[in-house]
Amino acid sequence: MKKIILAVAPVAHMEKEIPAGVVNPVDPEMLAAEVIECQKAGASLVHLHVRDTSGRIVGDLGTFSHTIDLIRQGSDIIIQGSTGGVSDLSLDARSVAVEESRVQMASLNMGTTNFNEGIYVNTFSDIRYWAGKMKKYGVVPELEVFDTSMIDTCLMMKEEGVLQEPLHFNFSVGFKGCIAARSENLFILKNLLPPGSSWSILHEGMSDFSMLASALAFGATGIRVGYEDGFSYHPGKYMKNRELVAKASELIRYFGFEPATAEEAREMLGITKV
Repeated sequence: MKKIILAVAPVAHMEKEIPAGVVNPVDPEMLAAEVIECQKAGASLVHLHVRDTSGRIVGDLGTFSHTIDLIRQGSDIIIQGSTGGVSDLSLDARSVAVEESRVQMASLNMGTTNFNEGIYVNTFSDIRYWAGKMKKYGVVPELEVFDTSMIDTCLMMKEEGVLQEPLHFNFSVGFKGCIAARSENLFILKNLLPPGSSWSILHEGMSDFSMLASALAFGATGIRVGYEDGFSYHPGKYMKNRELVAKASELIRYFGFEPATAEEAREMLGITKV
């Protein structure tokens, strides 16, 4: 039976409007408890930004490492750190998650793009720097693609030796200024990938699972849910992170697949770091 990596990004960015009745889990104890429950519901990977207790993105590992301490008390879920988030942090501070010894995978943004009302800057030299840091710390990169040109950048970086195969892509759709969340765009993106690579999807502003369903139909190896992307699977029906994971698990099984365990996901992604 085909296995699907179900990721959860449980914390909404601070600039997002939080619906009434929804609690954004920025508190380490609350966040860790939600992550543990999300794994029980089918998640095998958690995407985390380095934040302080107020939820602000920072370059200090204190709260981040404490959160992982708490997660590891009840879960072996894959820890994916972020090098993203629009901020004024330095290259080192943006990638500080990679230095946490328990981070096994990290997002690597593959280009600069318009991003809502701002510009999301990720130059070639930035990418090379972060990729080198990931290699140094034994962290597997997840290649964040916001438009078709970034796939060519990935291939260029592979030819340079900056990236090593197999390549793991994540299509980041739905951000204003980036590729729109439409099934036809997803089909184009996946057909541009080199043989032997894997791909997953995140849908910014997600209010239903239509794009996740399209991704599964088109052969994705992973999908993502959680408050960083959206608060519901049905417009107006807000749910807890673990409930979103449970519904995504149902969707995976509807297709005749099965959510991967953390151990299975590590093997699929080539993660050897404990």
